[in-house]
Amino acid sequence: MIKLKDIDKYVDSRFQRTFILKGIDLEVEQGEFLTIMGPSGAGKSSLMNIIGMLDEPSQGEYYFFDEPVHKMKERKKSEMHKHYIGFIFQAYHLIDELTVYENIETPLLYKGVKSAQRKSMVAEMLDRFQMVAKKDLFPEQLSGGQQQLVGVARAIIGQPKLLLADEPTGNLHSEQGDEIMSIFQKLNEEGMTIIQVTHSERAASYGKRVIKLVDGAVESDTKEKINS
Repeated sequence: MIKLKDIDKYVDSRFQRTFILKGIDLEVEQGEFLTIMGPSGAGKSSLMNIIGMLDEPSQGEYYFFDEPVHKMKERKKSEMHKHYIGFIFQAYHLIDELTVYENIETPLLYKGVKSAQRKSMVAEMLDRFQMVAKKDLFPEQLSGGQQQLVGVARAIIGQPKLLLADEPTGNLHSEQGDEIMSIFQKLNEEGMTIIQVTHSERAASYGKRVIKLVDGAVESDTKEKINS
């Protein structure tokens, strides 16, 4: 599904080149649940942004379902992102002026989903996340955990093939974090590919493979042995 070949990301200043990512080779198969870990400044978010087509590598090749993303025009990338990828951010990134209902509905508007279908899809999400009573509230009226649930609902409503989650439980207490991770686990069982960045060993334990990044390079890549 995802193939990164020799990906570099760097910043050039007048006298030197500073690498954020260096020589990243990574393959992710459809249906995997992968965790990227590593110290602050290791390049985790940069790698997520490249996979999510929000940023470009300085060098290297990126294939998504065998399509060469590194050769795509902005418009094509934006279409791919819209139709295949859901993104969950640590800082929620909800739109303050929109209600819970409207925030969750936004991706469907971008995709041009018809009104009646939008209504039933949003209703299903509100139900799934037990947010029906909160649908007319604005983000500032919600707790951090509730805002993150809205962020998750918004990311998955379009049934993306790939869910990217950047520190999804970073601002939550452990019970809320476990709730989010259980949702991820269920989505993964339903066939969604998930890549998360986290500092939390507890959150990482929900996935089946851990990539460790150090100084912009892959230090280790471990798959959990599935007990048969």
